[in-house]
Amino acid sequence: MAMIRVALVDDHRVVTRSLKAFLESFPDLRVVGAAVSGEEMLARLDEWSPDVILQDLLIPGGIDGIETTRRVLATGRPVKVVALTASMDEARMMGVLRAGAVGYVRKDAEPEVLLAAVRAVAAGRTFIDPGVGQTLVSARLKSGSLDDRDELTGRELDVLRHLALGRSNREIAATLDIGDETVKTHVARVLSKLQVENRTQAIVQALKRGLVTLEELDDTSPAGER
Repeated sequence: MAMIRVALVDDHRVVTRSLKAFLESFPDLRVVGAAVSGEEMLARLDEWSPDVILQDLLIPGGIDGIETTRRVLATGRPVKVVALTASMDEARMMGVLRAGAVGYVRKDAEPEVLLAAVRAVAAGRTFIDPGVGQTLVSARLKSGSLDDRDELTGRELDVLRHLALGRSNREIAATLDIGDETVKTHVARVLSKLQVENRTQAIVQALKRGLVTLEELDDTSPAGER
């Protein structure tokens, strides 16, 4: 079993100690360090060499969680960032996803959701807390916004659903029986039409606009994870 090295960034010691105890109760997870600020995370990045960083967005110091995420990923290290926050602000969520985070989990989510997020991003998938997804869907229904399915072709919708599962271009090509280059073209068009910069943002917009549903993702995701 491959060990997943996790680093925590949160200025509340009670939170980091609780997270450490929970995560290390599983044999495939090890917490390699806990930083109280973005600056400390960046300073200890080489020493800790985490596979996954659980990043609080509202932290003290000169840089917030979004900027910390951007700077961590700018180092080029093969690390995945999951935003772990009490905030449900869509602008802040899109900000951290734009910075390169591939996961977003509420602090009041069930512990199993956090566990699924860590394992999912470590395996190369994206993960949006189902509770966040439900909030986006509810907001869309309350606002009465129109379904935007007509913006995307049927094939682009198929590609989007596979993107939402975190599947690679090669996996999508094999599933849909099309070429890798064709998948790349479809992905580029999907991102352009949704006006997003990466796959994780595409999932958020797909849920918000009603292009995919939580049930679709849950029914087709491996082992109940996304």
